[in-house]
This record gives sequence, C-alpha cells and structure tokens, in this order.
Amino acid sequence: MQADADVRGDGGGGLRGVPEEFRTWILKADAACDQPSMTPSLLAAQLYQESKFRPTAQSNVGAQGPAQFMPGTWATWGRDDDGNGENSPWDIGDAVMAQGRMMCSLLGQAVSSGYPGGPQSLALAGYNAGWGRVEQYGGVPPRTFANGETYNYVQIILSTMKRFEGPGKLEVSGSGSGPNALRKASSLLGTPYSYGGGGPQGPSTGFCDGTNGYLNGRCDASSTVGMDCSSLVQYAYWPDSKLPRTAASQYSATSDRPVAKGDLKPGDLLFWSHGPSSSIYHVALYAGDDKVLQAPRTGRNVEVVALASAMPAGDYHGATRP
Repeated sequence: MQADADVRGDGGGGLRGVPEEFRTWILKADAACDQPSMTPSLLAAQLYQESKFRPTAQSNVGAQGPAQFMPGTWATWGRDDDGNGENSPWDIGDAVMAQGRMMCSLLGQAVSSGYPGGPQSLALAGYNAGWGRVEQYGGVPPRTFANGETYNYVQIILSTMKRFEGPGKLEVSGSGSGPNALRKASSLLGTPYSYGGGGPQGPSTGFCDGTNGYLNGRCDASSTVGMDCSSLVQYAYWPDSKLPRTAASQYSATSDRPVAKGDLKPGDLLFWSHGPSSSIYHVALYAGDDKVLQAPRTGRNVEVVALASAMPAGDYHGATRP
C-alpha cells in the first residue's frame, strides 16, 4: 500500500500530561468506542486515579496493573491487544484497551438506564463498585456507601479530566456530507500522525518505507497508533463516500468537482503537490474561517491550523468537493 509523503507542517496537540506509552493506547481505546460520552481525557483521568500511570501498581485487595483490574473482571475484558503473546493486566496496551471496552459497555448501560447523574458518572461508579451497586441505588452510590469511596472516585475523576484535555472538538454547524465528515474527523483531534496508519475503522499503526515514518532515527510509524493525512480524510467520509487511500488517488477521484479558494465550504478537500497532480503529497479538510483540519507529519498530531501555514503556500494545488 502506498501512503502519503511525510512532509513538514505546523504545531499539534493531544492529551496533556499523559506518558507517551499510554497516550497512543488511550486514543485507540477511545476511537474503538461508539459512545459519545467516551473521551480520551476521561480514560486518562481514570488511569491517573487508579494507578498514577504506574504499570506495576497493585492494590491491597488484589487489583492489578495501570487500570487496576481484579482477576475475575480481567477474565471478562482482558485480551492480548498489544500482540506480545500475553493477555496481561500489567501490559499497558492490554490494560488500557480492556479499560476502554469496559467503560464503553458501562457508558452504554448508563445511557439505557435512565438513571440521573450523566453517563460518565454512572459508568465510573460501575467501574469502581460494579454496575449492581448503581442499580441498587438508582444512580451513583451516595457518600454513605463504602465510606464515600465510589462517590469520591467519581467526583475526583470528573474534576481532573480537564488537566488531561488536548484540543477540543471543532464546533461544526450545518448538515450534509461535508460538515458531517468534518465533524467526524474532528473527533480525532490530537491523534498522533502515523505514516501509512489508519483507515475507515480509525487509527492503527503504520509503517516506514526507507524514507518516511521515521523520528529521531527510528521507525516511529510501526509503533504509533494513529492516522496519516489521507486516512483521516478516508475515515471522515466513510462509508457514505468510499474515497481511495492516498492523497493523489483522492484527488483523482474528486478532481471533476474542483472548488475555487473563494468558494470553499467545510469538508472540502485541499491538496498540495510538488508539481503536477501525480506529485500530490498532502490532503486536508477545510474547516472554515481559512483553517484546515489535517494530519501533518511524523511527530505531530491531528490539528487545526491556518490554511496559509498548513503546508508550503507554493505547493497548494487546489481543492475539490467529494
């Protein structure tokens, strides 16, 4: 599979204050959940409360690893997500993905329950005390339950989420394929760039090809769960518009619908090239107000930047409307 040129762009964001070895798995766990109330900052704040991001954490009642799973609960949610041959609550990838699966399920139960308090509060209470306790009390257990352990657990995590938040989602108005695609892509703001990574199902590890995908002399893409520029666009429009995989092929597929700079609308595709259309190396989504949403290059994250500074101005090739 071809990927897009690993070119230089500006700035980036992401989860703040989260160790790198946790960040990529948190973003992957978030992307795998279809519950709107699941956010990377929720998972990060929960991990911090559970273990302070310590893989070797163990409680005095036997909870294990960074997400503090009891053996019985781990048997339900744990898998070998990092592919190292072990299904272990001590492995960061396995633990975070299991945490994400359990929280996603609990968020779904919370929404269906109709209990007061909001899905995040209810799901956190279920993670800490078991969903049976949430059902028993018709919501988050009160301060009188377990000396306030579950009540305080919920309040602490909700109050510390802000410290881990990266860039927020775009406020996208309107409906239709363009705004809808932009809205979907904005859910991945802060996701790491991974050369060759990602696709219609969301972030994944990428690859290095001898030139692209490297950071500080090592192949970063093969160990980074993320997106590159064209996979972000493909993900944004899928499945309503099944765009091809690379920036050049996406231009070819939409070049019969060109858009002048003065007529750009949210969700339009913008392309940069080293010359002819066969040399297109980058694609981004127009985000309105002369800004673009893009996955810029290795070492950066999905971001919103000014159109004028997204890529070299002289390389701008044109825009299309899928």
